[in-house]
Amino acid sequence: DPKTLTPVEYYYKVPGDIGERPVLVVDPMLATANSAVAAVTRLKENRPTDIKFACLLAAPEGVRTFHAAHPDVPVFTAAVDRELNDHGYILPGLGDAGDRIYGTR
Repeated sequence: DPKTLTPVEYYYKVPGDIGERPVLVVDPMLATANSAVAAVTRLKENRPTDIKFACLLAAPEGVRTFHAAHPDVPVFTAAVDRELNDHGYILPGLGDAGDRIYGTR
């Protein structure tokens, strides 16, 4: 939810044998980490053999939040920017990843 910065689950479907597989969670950016934390929490209900998280860009606040919730899940990122703004955007950042990918702005 863009106003509260809390995740909203719209759809969840995983293979029936996810408990026998490793999982790589990929998100373009790790900003607040709220969505990533919720996604990994949901995945852990199915007990995959291993979970890793990968992103292109992260904020220090997001990395701290993610590791506080899931210290057992490593985070792989290409870069860590300096901070988040009041709207939960990474600064200096790349803008909104969804807008860039889908050309909505």
